Amino acid sequence: MKDIIRRYSKPDPQIVEAFRSIGTATVYEAAGQMGNMDPAIKPVFLGARVCGTAVTVKCRVGDNLMLHKAVTVAGPGDVLVVNIGNDLGIGAWGEILATAAKVRGIAGLVIDGAVRDSESYIKHDFPVFSRGVSVGAPSKQHRGTINHPIVCGNVLVEPGDIILGDADGVVVVPKGRALEVLQASLERERRENALMEQLRNGETTLELLGLNAVLERLGLTEEEE
Repeated sequence: MKDIIRRYSKPDPQIVEAFRSIGTATVYEAAGQMGNMDPAIKPVFLGARVCGTAVTVKCRVGDNLMLHKAVTVAGPGDVLVVNIGNDLGIGAWGEILATAAKVRGIAGLVIDGAVRDSESYIKHDFPVFSRGVSVGAPSKQHRGTINHPIVCGNVLVEPGDIILGDADGVVVVPKGRALEVLQASLERERRENALMEQLRNGETTLELLGLNAVLERLGLTEEEE
């Protein structure tokens, strides 16, 4: 098998786009509480959001050569999802790569490692989610792979999977479950909106979620008002 795979399946673009307005927490719950990356992988700047399909990249620890190649492989709407061996000693991605990626319409970066030039991503409006920030310099000497299955943030990611990131973290939706999870997410949003309307009308979460019965079963005691 070649190091770089260019032909792989993706979900319908309309399905991907429909996920854009849905929060990661909702999608995670709707998917059966699955697909959430390690919470240590966070948005580099406040307000960063990403939604797109994965181009997976496996780099050698301390080396970002394959990231430079991946920018030329990925295209509009793709999210680079990177395994660099949890290396926090080097900033594997910086403003130069962000500029190159933005020009190609790449939607963002999720890396199980560190980045640098972190303040520049706001200027470029380029969402980055990483495990850390480091000024350390990477080498550019080693082969890796692009669009092979990888593990990022303790989650298996296949090329073409849907990647969602916001202030709460990063969630992966397997491409084979895209429509199923989208429908479940929209239904969960509908139920939650109805629930919040009931709360505004004076009902309580204890009543609406049946939690009084749970407290009673646990033998909770309290003083009279």
